[in-house]
Amino acid sequence: MTTTMTASTTTPRPVLLISDPLPARLTAELHGDFDVRQCRGADRAALLDAVRDAEALVIRSATKVDQEVLDRAPRLRIVARAGVGLDNVDVEAATRAGVMVVNAPVSNITSVAELTVGLILSMFRNLPAAAASVRAGEWRRADFQGSELSGKSVGIVGFGRIGQLVAERLAPFEVELLTHDPFVTPEFAYAHGVAWLPLDELVATADVLTIHVPRTPATTGLIGERELALAKPTMRLVNTARGGIVDEAALARALAEDRIAGAALDVFATEPPVHSPLPHLDSVVCTPHIGAGTAEAQDRAASTVLDAVRGAFLGRPVHGLANPAVLTGNAPKEAVAV
Repeated sequence: MTTTMTASTTTPRPVLLISDPLPARLTAELHGDFDVRQCRGADRAALLDAVRDAEALVIRSATKVDQEVLDRAPRLRIVARAGVGLDNVDVEAATRAGVMVVNAPVSNITSVAELTVGLILSMFRNLPAAAASVRAGEWRRADFQGSELSGKSVGIVGFGRIGQLVAERLAPFEVELLTHDPFVTPEFAYAHGVAWLPLDELVATADVLTIHVPRTPATTGLIGERELALAKPTMRLVNTARGGIVDEAALARALAEDRIAGAALDVFATEPPVHSPLPHLDSVVCTPHIGAGTAEAQDRAASTVLDAVRGAFLGRPVHGLANPAVLTGNAPKEAVAV
Protein backbone atom coordinates (compact mmCIF):
# COMPACT_ATOMS: atom_id res chain seq x y z
CA MET A 1 0.00 0.00 0.00
CA THR A 2 1.36 3.44 -0.92
CA THR A 3 1.41 6.08 1.80
CA THR A 4 1.79 9.66 0.72
CA MET A 5 4.18 11.78 2.72
CA THR A 6 3.15 15.30 3.59
CA ALA A 7 5.83 17.91 3.03
CA SER A 8 5.65 21.54 4.01
CA THR A 9 5.70 24.14 1.28
CA THR A 10 9.09 25.39 2.47
CA THR A 11 10.82 22.04 2.89
CA PRO A 12 12.38 20.51 -0.21
CA ARG A 13 11.45 16.96 -1.00
CA PRO A 14 14.11 14.32 -0.29
CA VAL A 15 16.27 13.52 -3.30
CA LEU A 16 15.75 9.93 -4.44
CA LEU A 17 18.22 8.74 -7.04
CA ILE A 18 17.34 5.77 -9.25
CA SER A 19 20.44 4.38 -10.93
CA ASP A 20 19.02 1.23 -12.56
CA PRO A 21 15.74 0.78 -14.45
CA LEU A 22 12.56 0.31 -12.40
CA PRO A 23 8.97 -0.24 -13.60
CA ALA A 24 7.63 3.12 -14.81
CA ARG A 25 4.30 2.81 -13.02
CA LEU A 26 6.10 2.47 -9.68
CA THR A 27 8.49 5.35 -10.21
CA ALA A 28 5.57 7.57 -11.24
CA GLU A 29 4.12 7.13 -7.76
CA LEU A 30 7.25 8.58 -6.16
CA HIS A 31 7.13 12.08 -7.55
CA GLY A 32 4.66 13.40 -5.01
CA ASP A 33 6.96 12.47 -2.14
CA PHE A 34 10.47 12.75 -3.56
CA ASP A 35 12.61 14.77 -5.88
CA VAL A 36 13.17 11.82 -8.21
CA ARG A 37 16.35 11.86 -10.24
CA GLN A 38 17.89 9.22 -12.46
CA CYS A 39 21.30 8.26 -13.74
CA ARG A 40 22.92 5.22 -15.27
CA GLY A 41 24.63 3.40 -12.44
CA ALA A 42 26.99 1.55 -14.77
CA ASP A 43 28.41 4.94 -15.76
CA ARG A 44 30.69 5.45 -12.78
CA ALA A 45 31.36 9.13 -13.36
CA ALA A 46 27.66 9.89 -13.74
CA LEU A 47 26.85 7.95 -10.58
CA LEU A 48 29.50 9.71 -8.50
CA ASP A 49 28.23 13.08 -9.67
CA ALA A 50 24.53 12.34 -9.17
CA VAL A 51 24.87 10.75 -5.74
CA ARG A 52 26.20 13.95 -4.13
CA ASP A 53 22.70 15.20 -3.32
CA ALA A 54 20.98 11.84 -2.90
CA GLU A 55 19.26 10.96 0.37
CA ALA A 56 17.97 7.66 -1.02
CA LEU A 57 19.59 5.53 -3.70
CA VAL A 58 17.62 2.79 -5.46
CA ILE A 59 19.64 0.26 -7.44
CA ARG A 60 19.49 -3.13 -9.11
CA SER A 61 22.56 -5.17 -10.04
CA ALA A 62 24.37 -2.82 -12.42
CA THR A 63 25.21 -0.19 -9.79
CA LYS A 64 28.12 -0.82 -7.44
CA VAL A 65 27.84 0.94 -4.08
CA ASP A 66 31.24 0.93 -2.41
CA GLN A 67 33.25 3.20 -0.12
CA GLU A 68 33.88 5.68 -2.92
CA VAL A 69 30.17 6.11 -3.62
CA LEU A 70 29.38 6.46 0.07
CA ASP A 71 32.12 9.07 0.49
CA ARG A 72 30.54 11.10 -2.32
CA ALA A 73 27.08 10.96 -0.72
CA PRO A 74 27.15 12.85 2.59
CA ARG A 75 23.35 13.09 2.76
CA LEU A 76 22.62 9.47 1.91
CA ARG A 77 20.35 7.71 4.40
CA ILE A 78 19.31 4.52 2.61
CA VAL A 79 20.44 2.29 -0.25
CA ALA A 80 17.62 0.13 -1.61
CA ARG A 81 18.57 -2.88 -3.74
CA ALA A 82 15.54 -3.88 -5.81
CA GLY A 83 16.46 -7.55 -5.74
CA VAL A 84 17.93 -10.21 -3.50
CA GLY A 85 21.72 -10.29 -3.76
CA LEU A 86 23.86 -7.62 -2.14
CA ASP A 87 27.11 -8.58 -3.85
CA ASN A 88 27.28 -5.09 -5.36
CA VAL A 89 26.81 -3.23 -2.06
CA ASP A 90 29.49 -2.82 0.60
CA VAL A 91 27.12 -3.36 3.51
CA GLU A 92 29.84 -2.98 6.13
CA ALA A 93 30.95 0.36 4.74
CA ALA A 94 27.33 1.52 4.59
CA THR A 95 26.83 0.55 8.22
CA ARG A 96 29.91 2.50 9.26
CA ALA A 97 28.53 5.48 7.37
CA GLY A 98 25.15 5.21 9.10
CA VAL A 99 23.40 4.29 5.85
CA MET A 100 20.60 1.74 5.88
CA VAL A 101 20.72 -1.02 3.25
CA VAL A 102 17.53 -2.80 2.26
CA ASN A 103 16.74 -5.50 -0.26
CA ALA A 104 13.83 -7.73 -1.27
CA PRO A 105 14.89 -11.22 -0.20
CA VAL A 106 11.73 -13.07 -1.20
CA SER A 107 10.82 -11.14 -4.32
CA ASN A 108 12.26 -13.62 -6.82
CA ILE A 109 11.87 -16.98 -5.10
CA THR A 110 9.01 -18.21 -7.30
CA SER A 111 10.80 -17.12 -10.46
CA VAL A 112 14.04 -18.85 -9.49
CA ALA A 113 12.22 -22.05 -8.52
CA GLU A 114 10.37 -22.12 -11.84
CA LEU A 115 13.56 -21.51 -13.81
CA THR A 116 15.21 -24.37 -11.93
CA VAL A 117 12.47 -26.79 -12.96
CA GLY A 118 12.65 -25.52 -16.53
CA LEU A 119 16.40 -26.08 -16.70
CA ILE A 120 16.07 -29.60 -15.32
CA LEU A 121 13.49 -30.48 -17.96
CA SER A 122 15.53 -28.83 -20.71
CA MET A 123 18.47 -31.10 -19.89
CA PHE A 124 16.44 -34.29 -19.67
CA ARG A 125 14.78 -33.62 -23.05
CA ASN A 126 17.73 -31.92 -24.85
CA LEU A 127 15.54 -28.93 -25.61
CA PRO A 128 18.19 -26.28 -26.43
CA ALA A 129 19.97 -28.53 -28.94
CA ALA A 130 16.72 -29.74 -30.47
CA ALA A 131 15.42 -26.19 -30.89
CA ALA A 132 18.72 -25.06 -32.45
CA SER A 133 18.61 -27.98 -34.87
CA VAL A 134 15.11 -27.13 -36.11
CA ARG A 135 16.09 -23.46 -36.41
CA ALA A 136 18.96 -24.57 -38.63
CA GLY A 137 16.49 -26.29 -40.96
CA GLU A 138 17.11 -29.82 -39.70
CA TRP A 139 14.70 -32.53 -38.56
CA ARG A 140 16.83 -35.01 -36.59
CA ARG A 141 14.33 -36.62 -34.22
CA ALA A 142 16.47 -39.63 -33.39
CA ASP A 143 19.40 -37.47 -32.28
CA PHE A 144 17.54 -35.90 -29.38
CA GLN A 145 16.25 -38.87 -27.44
CA GLY A 146 15.98 -37.82 -23.82
CA SER A 147 15.03 -39.30 -20.47
CA GLU A 148 11.98 -39.07 -18.24
CA LEU A 149 12.33 -37.14 -15.02
CA SER A 150 9.82 -39.41 -13.33
CA GLY A 151 11.45 -41.89 -10.98
CA LYS A 152 14.72 -39.98 -10.69
CA SER A 153 16.35 -38.74 -7.47
CA VAL A 154 16.62 -34.96 -7.08
CA GLY A 155 19.11 -33.68 -4.51
CA ILE A 156 18.42 -30.15 -3.28
CA VAL A 157 21.44 -28.46 -1.69
CA GLY A 158 19.90 -25.86 0.61
CA PHE A 159 16.33 -26.20 1.84
CA GLY A 160 15.38 -22.61 2.42
CA ARG A 161 12.55 -20.78 0.68
CA ILE A 162 13.69 -21.52 -2.87
CA GLY A 163 14.72 -25.09 -2.14
CA GLN A 164 11.29 -25.76 -0.65
CA LEU A 165 9.53 -24.24 -3.66
CA VAL A 166 11.61 -26.38 -6.01
CA ALA A 167 10.61 -29.48 -4.03
CA GLU A 168 6.93 -28.51 -4.19
CA ARG A 169 7.08 -28.03 -7.94
CA LEU A 170 8.97 -31.25 -8.60
CA ALA A 171 6.80 -33.47 -6.39
CA PRO A 172 4.14 -34.00 -9.11
CA PHE A 173 6.84 -35.43 -11.40
CA GLU A 174 7.02 -38.45 -9.07
CA VAL A 175 10.68 -37.98 -8.23
CA GLU A 176 12.51 -38.95 -5.06
CA LEU A 177 13.20 -35.70 -3.23
CA LEU A 178 16.38 -35.43 -1.14
CA THR A 179 18.07 -32.51 0.56
CA HIS A 180 21.11 -31.43 2.51
CA ASP A 181 21.03 -28.31 4.65
CA PRO A 182 22.99 -28.04 7.92
CA PHE A 183 20.41 -25.57 9.25
CA VAL A 184 17.43 -27.86 8.64
CA THR A 185 16.51 -30.90 10.71
CA PRO A 186 15.64 -34.24 9.13
CA GLU A 187 12.21 -33.90 10.76
CA PHE A 188 11.58 -30.57 9.04
CA ALA A 189 12.59 -31.99 5.67
CA TYR A 190 10.45 -35.08 6.19
CA ALA A 191 7.43 -32.89 6.98
CA HIS A 192 7.88 -31.43 3.48
CA GLY A 193 8.09 -34.85 1.85
CA VAL A 194 11.87 -34.71 1.50
CA ALA A 195 14.57 -37.01 2.90
CA TRP A 196 17.59 -35.37 4.58
CA LEU A 197 21.04 -36.78 3.73
CA PRO A 198 24.65 -35.83 4.47
CA LEU A 199 26.13 -33.87 1.56
CA ASP A 200 28.42 -36.64 0.31
CA GLU A 201 25.59 -39.17 0.30
CA LEU A 202 23.30 -36.68 -1.43
CA VAL A 203 25.82 -36.07 -4.23
CA ALA A 204 26.43 -39.80 -4.65
CA THR A 205 22.71 -40.59 -4.82
CA ALA A 206 21.26 -37.78 -6.92
CA ASP A 207 20.35 -37.95 -10.60
CA VAL A 208 19.87 -34.19 -10.38
CA LEU A 209 21.81 -31.96 -7.97
CA THR A 210 20.36 -28.46 -7.70
CA ILE A 211 22.01 -25.67 -5.72
CA HIS A 212 20.01 -23.28 -3.53
CA VAL A 213 22.35 -21.79 -0.93
CA PRO A 214 23.76 -18.26 -0.63
CA ARG A 215 27.38 -17.68 -1.50
CA THR A 216 29.35 -17.23 1.70
CA PRO A 217 32.92 -18.11 2.68
CA ALA A 218 31.52 -21.45 3.91
CA THR A 219 29.70 -22.28 0.65
CA THR A 220 32.25 -21.00 -1.86
CA GLY A 221 33.55 -24.10 -3.66
CA LEU A 222 31.03 -26.27 -1.82
CA ILE A 223 30.72 -28.53 -4.86
CA GLY A 224 34.26 -29.17 -6.02
CA GLU A 225 36.52 -31.89 -7.35
CA ARG A 226 36.02 -34.17 -4.35
CA GLU A 227 32.24 -33.92 -4.39
CA LEU A 228 31.95 -34.36 -8.16
CA ALA A 229 34.07 -37.50 -7.92
CA LEU A 230 31.28 -39.00 -5.81
CA ALA A 231 28.59 -38.38 -8.42
CA LYS A 232 27.03 -40.94 -10.71
CA PRO A 233 27.86 -40.60 -14.42
CA THR A 234 24.16 -39.91 -15.01
CA MET A 235 24.05 -36.96 -12.61
CA ARG A 236 23.07 -33.53 -13.92
CA LEU A 237 23.91 -30.37 -11.93
CA VAL A 238 21.85 -27.17 -11.80
CA ASN A 239 22.99 -23.87 -10.30
CA THR A 240 20.53 -20.98 -10.15
CA ALA A 241 21.91 -19.66 -6.84
CA ARG A 242 25.25 -17.85 -7.10
CA GLY A 243 28.43 -18.33 -9.05
CA GLY A 244 31.38 -19.62 -7.07
CA ILE A 245 29.43 -22.19 -5.05
CA VAL A 246 30.36 -24.76 -7.68
CA ASP A 247 34.03 -25.00 -8.60
CA GLU A 248 33.71 -24.28 -12.32
CA ALA A 249 37.09 -25.68 -13.29
CA ALA A 250 36.29 -28.95 -11.54
CA LEU A 251 32.85 -29.01 -13.15
CA ALA A 252 34.31 -28.44 -16.62
CA ARG A 253 36.74 -31.33 -16.12
CA ALA A 254 33.98 -33.66 -14.89
CA LEU A 255 31.85 -32.84 -17.92
CA ALA A 256 34.68 -33.08 -20.43
CA GLU A 257 35.64 -36.49 -19.05
CA ASP A 258 31.99 -37.69 -19.05
CA ARG A 259 32.09 -38.25 -15.29
CA ILE A 260 28.70 -36.53 -15.03
CA ALA A 261 26.00 -36.17 -17.68
CA GLY A 262 25.36 -32.44 -17.84
CA ALA A 263 24.91 -29.09 -16.17
CA ALA A 264 22.53 -26.15 -16.38
CA LEU A 265 23.94 -22.87 -15.13
CA ASP A 266 22.26 -19.50 -14.69
CA VAL A 267 25.14 -18.06 -12.64
CA PHE A 268 28.91 -17.96 -12.91
CA ALA A 269 31.81 -16.89 -10.71
CA THR A 270 32.59 -14.15 -13.23
CA GLU A 271 29.78 -12.72 -15.32
CA PRO A 272 29.71 -12.75 -18.24
CA PRO A 273 31.77 -15.97 -18.31
CA VAL A 274 33.93 -14.94 -21.25
CA HIS A 275 36.93 -17.03 -20.15
CA SER A 276 34.99 -20.08 -18.96
CA PRO A 277 34.93 -23.27 -21.06
CA LEU A 278 31.50 -24.21 -19.70
CA PRO A 279 29.29 -22.30 -22.19
CA HIS A 280 31.10 -24.05 -25.04
CA LEU A 281 30.36 -27.60 -23.87
CA ASP A 282 27.50 -29.42 -25.59
CA SER A 283 26.44 -30.94 -22.27
CA VAL A 284 25.89 -27.53 -20.64
CA VAL A 285 22.79 -25.33 -20.80
CA CYS A 286 23.63 -21.71 -19.97
CA THR A 287 21.40 -18.72 -19.28
CA PRO A 288 22.58 -15.16 -18.47
CA HIS A 289 21.59 -14.89 -14.77
CA ILE A 290 17.87 -14.60 -15.48
CA GLY A 291 16.58 -16.30 -12.33
CA ALA A 292 14.86 -13.10 -11.22
CA GLY A 293 14.11 -12.05 -14.79
CA THR A 294 10.32 -12.05 -14.75
CA ALA A 295 7.99 -9.09 -14.76
CA GLU A 296 6.38 -10.32 -11.55
CA ALA A 297 9.67 -10.68 -9.66
CA GLN A 298 10.93 -7.29 -10.83
CA ASP A 299 7.71 -5.58 -9.77
CA ARG A 300 7.74 -7.27 -6.36
CA ALA A 301 11.36 -6.32 -5.76
CA ALA A 302 10.88 -2.69 -6.71
CA SER A 303 7.63 -2.32 -4.79
CA THR A 304 9.15 -3.92 -1.67
CA VAL A 305 12.19 -1.67 -1.47
CA LEU A 306 10.31 1.50 -2.40
CA ASP A 307 7.95 0.83 0.48
CA ALA A 308 11.02 0.47 2.70
CA VAL A 309 12.37 3.81 1.45
CA ARG A 310 9.07 5.50 2.26
CA GLY A 311 9.17 3.90 5.68
CA ALA A 312 12.64 5.29 6.33
CA PHE A 313 11.48 8.83 5.63
CA LEU A 314 8.23 8.44 7.55
CA GLY A 315 9.88 7.06 10.66
CA ARG A 316 8.16 3.67 10.29
CA PRO A 317 9.88 0.30 10.76
CA VAL A 318 12.01 -0.44 7.71
CA HIS A 319 11.44 -3.95 6.39
CA GLY A 320 14.14 -5.87 4.55
CA LEU A 321 16.93 -4.14 6.47
CA ALA A 322 20.21 -5.93 5.76
CA ASN A 323 22.22 -4.04 8.38
CA PRO A 324 20.06 -3.61 11.50
CA ALA A 325 23.18 -2.60 13.44
CA VAL A 326 22.95 0.76 11.70
CA LEU A 327 19.95 1.59 13.88
CA THR A 328 21.75 0.91 17.14
CA GLY A 329 25.47 1.01 16.52
CA ASN A 330 25.83 4.23 14.55
CA ALA A 331 24.71 7.78 15.11
CA PRO A 332 21.92 8.54 12.62
CA LYS A 333 22.47 11.15 10.00
CA GLU A 334 20.75 14.47 10.35
CA ALA A 335 17.04 13.95 9.79
CA VAL A 336 15.43 15.44 6.72
CA ALA A 337 11.95 16.80 7.28
CA VAL A 338 9.29 15.29 5.02
